[in-house]
Amino acid sequence: MDHDSPAPDVAPATDTAPATDTAPAPDTAPALGTAPASDVAPAPDTAPAASGARVRFVRPSDLPRLVELVHEHVAYEKAAPRPPGLAERLAPRLFAEDARLWVLLAETPDGTVAGYAACSEEFAFWDASPYLHMDCLYLAQDARGHGLGAALTAAVADLARARGLDHVEWQTPDWNEGAIRFYDRLGAAGRAKRRYSWPV
Repeated sequence: MDHDSPAPDVAPATDTAPATDTAPAPDTAPALGTAPASDVAPAPDTAPAASGARVRFVRPSDLPRLVELVHEHVAYEKAAPRPPGLAERLAPRLFAEDARLWVLLAETPDGTVAGYAACSEEFAFWDASPYLHMDCLYLAQDARGHGLGAALTAAVADLARARGLDHVEWQTPDWNEGAIRFYDRLGAAGRAKRRYSWPV
């Protein structure tokens, strides 16, 4: 799916304390598809999230809420509704021993799961090297503007570093001006391309 969620109207902070524990070093990074024992996501270099908020890896018990957020995201994109059973289809992809998919969740200070980032490891053929692909980033409407988007993207960057990957790629449609401004503030570089989907 396109990574084209609305972005929070904040840029990553540069002078706040980390919201989570220290990021795992590359030689102690979680195995593909698994989270550290604490399930807290690798900490961003800075923590722009509101005090008490945190980013962590998804757990099986989070699937109902994750699916709610996915459906909100789909509606925001004006995409076709997904068929029932999404949680059942995602579970083996997320929690299998050899899974190659990670989902990070943003929690508000009261413990509400308010957003998610879905990532997988991909391969750049021209560079002959792997990278982290961020397929989705989404925050619930009432959670925007509090630094959670910046915390999620910082945790995604730290996940990439923990995996020994040197960059993250994603896409967003050209109509999502809020997201584009947010990614520009991150220092990310955009490239004009058209995305195709071919049923086979």
